[in-house]
Amino acid sequence: MKKIGIIGCGWLGGHIAERLSPQYEIFVTTTSESKIQGLSAKGYHTTLMGFPDDYTEIPATWEVASQLDAVIITVPFSGVRGAEIPLQERAQNLLAFLGDYKGQVFLMSSTGVYPDIEKEFTEDDRSPDDVPSESIIKDQLPQVNILRLAGLMGDQRLLKNYNISNLDLLVNHIHYADICSVIEKMLENQSHAKVYNVVAPIHPNKEEIINAQKNLPYSGNRISKGRTISPSKLISELDFEFQYPDPRYFHVAVVS
Repeated sequence: MKKIGIIGCGWLGGHIAERLSPQYEIFVTTTSESKIQGLSAKGYHTTLMGFPDDYTEIPATWEVASQLDAVIITVPFSGVRGAEIPLQERAQNLLAFLGDYKGQVFLMSSTGVYPDIEKEFTEDDRSPDDVPSESIIKDQLPQVNILRLAGLMGDQRLLKNYNISNLDLLVNHIHYADICSVIEKMLENQSHAKVYNVVAPIHPNKEEIINAQKNLPYSGNRISKGRTISPSKLISELDFEFQYPDPRYFHVAVVS
């Protein structure tokens, strides 16, 4: 059985591990000692490891790294919104942990790398070399696949559960199940050095989503302009079909 390493087994990492565990032997890291027992009970090989934002204690290389067929990094390496302020020390600590890793690598980045202006953005609008939080990983691991994730949704992460402002703004959201499917397909394809926007192709506004999740009608005007992120490259190159293409229905289970 092939082996997958997931660095940062939080909300998203946990969903990825659950999806991949029937096919792969799973090795995970967590920063929380209280989570070790629960992760181990799921059959994951668990390592307690944090990546501080300073060089006070550079970690030793992950002893299983050389055995892993792929590594998925969910630890963030930037400040809020835009990824302009990289957490360089955190990134360097993680790179030391991976050592001279040569296998398949996935970095969970963010669509926050694109400016907050009214435009449809594609991957060509921002090279990883110009995004500090991406380039710092890419410089040492040139084979890294960079997945720029939209707002993470699914399970209890639904807009109706939050206090939301600017209800007329269009959203760029993604259901965690589709992130897992993208990773699965790229693992199968042995993809290397790809950059993809991972975002649902339909962009309703916030009020439309909240009303749909509350089973209420929407009577407002449909806005067609705003800041949107295009997944066209992902769809074309991977022949990818979204399980949850419309954020208005992220709360509705899809029966496959």
